[in-house]
This record gives sequence, structure tokens and C-alpha cells, in this order.
Amino acid sequence: MNQYLSYSEEVKQAMEAGKPIVALESTIISHGMPYPQNVQTAREVEQIIRENGAVPATIALIDGMIKIGLSDEELEMFGNSKNVAKASRRDLGYLLATKQLGATTVAATMICADLAGIRIFVTGGIGGVHRGAETTMDISADLEELAQTNVAVVCAGAKSILDIGLTLEYLETKGVPVIGYQTDELPAFYTRKSGFPINFRADDETTVADTLRVKWDLGLQGGAVIANPIPAQDELEPELIDGIIAQALKEAEANDVKGKDTTPFLLAKVKELTEGKSLVANIALVKNNAVVGAKIAVAFNQG
Repeated sequence: MNQYLSYSEEVKQAMEAGKPIVALESTIISHGMPYPQNVQTAREVEQIIRENGAVPATIALIDGMIKIGLSDEELEMFGNSKNVAKASRRDLGYLLATKQLGATTVAATMICADLAGIRIFVTGGIGGVHRGAETTMDISADLEELAQTNVAVVCAGAKSILDIGLTLEYLETKGVPVIGYQTDELPAFYTRKSGFPINFRADDETTVADTLRVKWDLGLQGGAVIANPIPAQDELEPELIDGIIAQALKEAEANDVKGKDTTPFLLAKVKELTEGKSLVANIALVKNNAVVGAKIAVAFNQG
């Protein structure tokens, strides 16, 4: 038992009973969506995971502890608080030592899930290589984490504000399998297709679970990306989103937005320019990922 881990009653009981558990990040609550949609979505996603046979474990940093599973009150607090730090790998030690509130990114959630022995993690989209990274070196820590931490990430691909081709190249270099769930190409978050083919296709959760089991049985370190496209009825028009992202990138450059501020700025701008449609799409894809992630966790648990 790690001294910094604290489990909710629901997660503790699930672990003792050997039930499948799905990790969830908290950045989506504190930084990814406005209140009250953030808390409402978090609760609905947790419920979807329960309905599909697994137990949700939303992860966050509270009072010097890594909380594996949040209470209803803690979810509400995260959704409402203005001073929540965004925690990635580099921030965990400091935020826990200073007992600050921290919302875990994809990378930090993977680390915490791994410490707790949770192998399946559901999120919206992974970070990646930013456009222009050949000069800025702006590459998400999510990719490096996928290369070294044994947690599978169920997502709707990489956010379309990124350079998707370079993101796939980076993952290939690091030996991270990218598995398309019922798709042959990497979805681009708001849209089902990106034009970039991926390594493997799996049409059912058992194939995904078996692939993960064999990979880790072989001692091959690192995670996997399970790319699950946004449902067809919820995707945004590719031409619309491409134009809006181009405009958002121009505004980011004009406002000298850099580093970890880039993604929140771009996503807020996309939401504004799509008149809120991107938020609706974001909620739909996270819920869809929760269904698939829970099914994979159940299949993985049976192996």
C-alpha cells in the first residue's frame, strides 16, 4: 500500500472483491468544462461505468493524498474551485508536499492508476505533439507516460488542435500500440476520422483486453492507446472544425500563448467559435469512451 494513496469506500470494496475498476482523470472536471456541466458529466460518466459492470475511480490530489475515487462532495468541490492546480508527472511531488488541490492530467492519472494497480483509464482525448513542435519542442507529457507506464488509455484519439501525424510518429518511436476500436484510422476528437491510419483494429473488447494482457505478460513496459471514435451523430463537421482550429491557432500566436496554457486557450476558443457545439461533442465522446472502457475493464478482469 503506497502511503500517499487514499481509496474511496466504493473503490476499496471493489478491490477487495476483485471487481474491474476504471480510472478517470480530474482535469476534465476542473479545467476541461465549465460548471455545472463538468460535475454533472463526471457523475454521469461514473454511472455509465457502473452500468457497464465496472467501478469508477476518479483520481485527484487532495490534502497531500492521491485520492483514488472521489465522493460526491469532492466532485462538487473540484467542479467549483478556482484554485485547482493542473497536475502532470513533474508536479505530483510538489503538490502533494504542499497539500494543494490538484487535478490530474492524462499523464498524472496514469501514474496514480498504476500505483493503485488499475490498468484501464478512460479520458476524452490524449495530448500529443503540438503544431510547430519542431521549433517549440511543445510535446505533451502524456506521450512519454504512455511509453513507460502500464495503463491503457481509452480516448477519442488526439485533440484535433494537435499535429496528429507527428503524434502517431512519436508513439511509434516509443513502441506504444495504438488500437482502433472499430476503426482503421485515428479519430480526431471532435471528428471520427483524421486521415491517419493506425496500427491495429479491434472490433470487440475481448481482443483489446487480450492484447493488453499479452503485452504486459511479455514484460513490454508502457501503455496503449485505445482510440474510440466519437459517435457519428455527435461529431462536428470536419471542414467547420478545421477552419475554427486554424483561427484559434492564429489567435494563440497573436496573444503569445505558450506551453501548458496552449491547450486550455485553444479549447476555450474552439468552444466559443463553435457556439458551444464542441462542449456538447466533448461530453458525448467521454460518455461513449466510458461505455467502451468499462467493457474492456470487465474483459481484462476475466482473463
